[in-house]
Formats: sequence, C-alpha cells, structure tokens
Amino acid sequence: MRQTSAPRRVLFAAFGLTLAATLAAACSSPQEAAEEPAGDGAPIKVGLVYSQTGALASYGKQYIDGWKAGLAYATKGTGKVGNRPVEVKEVDDAGDPAKAVSAAKDLIGQGYKIIAGSTSSGVAGQVAPLAAQNKVLFISGPAATDAVTGINKYTFRSGRQSYQDVLAAKSYLPSPTGKKVLVFTQEGAFGKSNADAVKAVIGGAGATVDNLFVPANATDFTGFAVQAKNAKPDMIFVAWAGTTAAAMWQSLDQQGVLGSTLVVTGIDQRASWPTFGAAGSKISLLAHYFDGASDNEAVAALRKGVDGGKVDLFHPDGFTAAQLVVRAAQEGGDDVDKMVSALEGYSFDGVKGKLTVRKEDHALLQPMFQGKFTGSGADLKPELVKAIDPADATPPVAQMKG
Repeated sequence: MRQTSAPRRVLFAAFGLTLAATLAAACSSPQEAAEEPAGDGAPIKVGLVYSQTGALASYGKQYIDGWKAGLAYATKGTGKVGNRPVEVKEVDDAGDPAKAVSAAKDLIGQGYKIIAGSTSSGVAGQVAPLAAQNKVLFISGPAATDAVTGINKYTFRSGRQSYQDVLAAKSYLPSPTGKKVLVFTQEGAFGKSNADAVKAVIGGAGATVDNLFVPANATDFTGFAVQAKNAKPDMIFVAWAGTTAAAMWQSLDQQGVLGSTLVVTGIDQRASWPTFGAAGSKISLLAHYFDGASDNEAVAALRKGVDGGKVDLFHPDGFTAAQLVVRAAQEGGDDVDKMVSALEGYSFDGVKGKLTVRKEDHALLQPMFQGKFTGSGADLKPELVKAIDPADATPPVAQMKG
C-alpha cells in the first residue's frame, strides 16, 4: 500500500461481514465414506429450508445449485449413501423466520432428522433452537450470524460466520490502536453480528467502535451516507447483504465517501460486480469466496453442476452442506447423536480448500480470500491476491449453550 505523510481514513466493507492448534479431525473424505453400506435401503430424508423467494432468493438459488453439485460429488454421482438414496424436500421460507420455523416443524413432524438451509441469519437463529428441542441435525447455510456457532450441540454450519469476515478484513488494517471505527450496516441479526464482531476484533485491538444501523427496508441511503462522512471516523466498516447494495454503494460514492478514502470491501455475488462501476479500480477486496479463489477437485465438480460453469458467492455453502450430510448419514445412520459425533472435529477438502468442524462449538474453520478487481463495467471481475489461512481467520471458541 502506498504510504503518505498524513493519515488516511479507511473504509472497510464486507458483503456478509462476520485453526485451533489441535484438531480432533477425521481426515476421510465424504466420497470415501459414501462407499460404505448403510441402513436397509430406506431413504435418508433431508429437508432443505431456504430462500427460494424474497430478498435473498439469489443467494438461495446458489445454495441449492451448490447442494446438488455437492451431493453428486460426495456420493460419486449415485445420490446414495451406501445403498440408501438421499431424499430431499425443498421448502421456501422467503427469508421469513416464522415461515422457516413452521416449515421446520412440519418436516420434523414428518420424521425428517436432518434439516439444512437458512439463507438468512434471522431464520437460522430461530430454526436452530428447534434442532435441540427435537434432537434433529441442523446445518445452517449462508446465514453469517455468529450466534449460530455454539448455539447447541445439534447445530452446525456450512458457510462462514461474520467474525471470520472481520478477521479477513483485519488483514488490511494498520494498527487500530487509538483509531475511530464506524460500522455501517443493516438493522437485524446480520448487522448486529457484524457490529459485534468488529467491536470484538478491531475494538479489542484498541479502536473505538461506533455503529450506524440502517433500516433493512431503506431504499434511499443519501442521508446515511452523509452521516457516515460527517462522523469523520478513521475507518468505516460496511456490512451489507441483499438487493439494495447497488443503491447503497452509489450513495456512498456520490457523497464522496469512496473517493476520499482507502476502500476495502467484501465481494458480493457476481450480479453485484458491475454496480461498483468506476469505483471498482479503487477497491481492495476480501471475500468468503469468488470464482477463481481456489482450484481443486471440488471446484471442478462444482463447475460441472452450475449454470455455465460460473461459480458464485454461496455455491460453496450448498456444496459443503451436502458433504456434511453425507458424512453424518454414513457414520450416524438414523442416530442423530452419532451424526453429531461424526461431524465434530471432521476435516475434509471442500470448494474453498481444507475445512474443519471445530469440535468445541461447531465453527467451520476455513480459508478466506483477498482479491482485486480488474477490467471495468460489465467486464469487472476479481482476481486472487492472497488466500488467508484458516489459522488467521479463526473465531474464538464459543461456549456451547445447549
């Protein structure tokens, strides 16, 4: 980074903004596990409750496409664990926690012992307690809220959490001691999770952290952009998700926030890339994932299963969920407690690279990524600068609550 004689403000953004030294990890792959026979041929019933419609429908589409590719990969194209077919029922929660809870209860009532999905953080926080109450396995998806980690012994996650996003952002930070940081984010579980993570990570390193929460239904962001600029923080951390991102970024740019600061932003889904426009060349990037961030067998399998071979932000979350379900079913059969034990400490190769389920709280330890935009307009795309090792993006251990 070019040094100047005067301090510059830093703007941090994350689209979804939020290794233990020893890992009791089983190092077999889901493909290897799938070769072992299980059960008597009865189907393994999996309920997928996620956003097919609503503000996060595009994320949900990526999740389900990734799931299908991951299931084919983990079962070597058979769709079976041993001699048992994986039977999937998809339910739309539209991003509404009440609908998700109703759907999960219905599936549990029908005898489903494995529930996965949760595109929204608010949904994940409501569905997870049902897992403990009914002793079913729940694997949360793109929902980034840190609250899911350690919420109960029956809940796992197939994506990253906000704390990992913030640790990835911190890789761009100079010493935060004495600095003023403003968190610019949406109201709700997603925004609070990011705000709490920034306070813990950057505030814990000596910065003063303030929050600017924007109503989730806001469509005009001019006033909020003015507030952010007038606050004159040393750093602004923007955490955003959903379809209003383009309008939000446009307002920040129009009010001079982006043009006067060093910008570090998280990479959202492909459709959002052109919205950066001329600002793209000004930005350093951090990411949960983007196409080209990794290259391995799982990535190749994912490319075969998605439209045009173009991998997007949350495809890995669905792919990973399928790998975890196959592992749980193979090792646990129909015994949910055995499924839980099979996933705790499990280490395997996924789309992002080496993934590990931390035994103590079920955090999913994983690489994160730095990148930069090249090209312009519709041709704007990210390129990998650095893969951040899981050890450098590991959240603190959360106490298991139930």
